[in-house]
Amino acid sequence: MLPTRLLSCPDQVCYDVTYEAKALRVRNNENGKETIWHLSMQSTQLKLQWVDSSSAQPEVPELLAAVEAAFVNYPHQKKLYLSVSSRQFTELFDSGVLVRTEDNQCIVYAELFWQQARIWHSSIRHQIFPIHYIFSHGRRHPLRPPKPQGTVYRRYITWLGGTLTFRAIDPVADLECFNRWMNDPVVTEFWQESGDLVKHRAYLSGIQTDPHMINLIGCLDDAPFGYFEIYWAKEDRIAPYYDVDDFDRGWHVLIGEPHMRGKPFVTAWLPSISHYLFLDDSRTQRIVIEPRIDNHKMLRNLAQCGYAHLKEFDFPHKRAVLGMLSRERFFSEQLWVPRSTTSPHSVSLS
Repeated sequence: MLPTRLLSCPDQVCYDVTYEAKALRVRNNENGKETIWHLSMQSTQLKLQWVDSSSAQPEVPELLAAVEAAFVNYPHQKKLYLSVSSRQFTELFDSGVLVRTEDNQCIVYAELFWQQARIWHSSIRHQIFPIHYIFSHGRRHPLRPPKPQGTVYRRYITWLGGTLTFRAIDPVADLECFNRWMNDPVVTEFWQESGDLVKHRAYLSGIQTDPHMINLIGCLDDAPFGYFEIYWAKEDRIAPYYDVDDFDRGWHVLIGEPHMRGKPFVTAWLPSISHYLFLDDSRTQRIVIEPRIDNHKMLRNLAQCGYAHLKEFDFPHKRAVLGMLSRERFFSEQLWVPRSTTSPHSVSLS
């Protein structure tokens, strides 16, 4: 059965979108304005048409919300034919959301659409941070932008019926939760960072002062479930082990809440953290990860979500597997859509 509801927040304007009997209703949660669209498969073509001629022309965020809903309801479609007056949407042609064909049709390609940071990235910068090379710890790398504050990514997960977000950690408010997670026996097996509040306060402080790392809290409907460490690979311990690029990113994760481990959840947060990193800087072409070689569930989940296992290698503290996901593969294969063969169980640790 197709999903019937979606919360979409392009340009940080939130819309409640419902889909029933080919009618797609996009309602602004702040002012109640609603636009109505017709969404259907015609032959092999997915088509979206604005049909509510009694109201004003839809605005750009309303169109973006309708397009997101179209691809969510038909997740394996690679393009969408759009029937709407295009004169007011010039900026969408400039950014690649809309593409005009030789026969003057408007098409939205899923691969291009899902690279539009304005739809899911809550704190996107107005322009790419410029390049200025510096040295730190003997390594030459680009100066990194300031660390984000608040929510950085938001995506409605239809199979969970809730909104997944990543937000910057609050080292004071989140300390107790972080301490509890780190002392969970399942987490301790892989992270080996159990300890008291003093130890974990110092741990978080160290991440906060390290310019190449960002720590985030994953939430479902604002309920925290996991901790994510994001890093720039050029300045990280992994850099000597492969041909690192200036804008490669990497991540570590722990899922602290036991009820949030398993197939429905890993198919939500794992593609979403990858999606966030590709949206955060369009120059990022690769994401790397280095789980312990005996973390079989994590390795299985990574493979199902598009990460290639390149090699095994030895860190000073562990035998690891180098995993890598390319931007081209993530977007061309639409890896934000769960695969049916994803592992049914996941500890989700790195």
